[in-house]
Amino acid sequence: QVQLVESGGGLVQAGGSLRLSCVVSGRFFSSYVMGWFRQAPGKEREFVAEISRSGGPTYYPDSVKGRFTISRDNAKNTVYLQMNTVKPEDTAVYFCAADIGNRRYELWGQGTQVTVSS
Repeated sequence: QVQLVESGGGLVQAGGSLRLSCVVSGRFFSSYVMGWFRQAPGKEREFVAEISRSGGPTYYPDSVKGRFTISRDNAKNTVYLQMNTVKPEDTAVYFCAADIGNRRYELWGQGTQVTVSS
């Protein structure tokens, strides 16, 4: 069974940086489209970033564009989220997710908490 394990969350001051990692088990990581999502207390889960299988095209919502960067290392079965110039409104639990080929995110990690202090 494929597992996704996030790490790298924590407490950071506004304006600072943080890098999240997500390690995916199994042999087919390079065939997955990968994404990051977040969920703040009392809010719905929100799309944060997506990266193609090859690491080429990436996508972001306006709320994080220019501040967050998604990347992947297929040799390490790992996807990253570099978060720069963070804001208090970035506070949330961050999840990585995998689209294994069915055009929807089916596999999810357990999440990692990011807290941005003002």
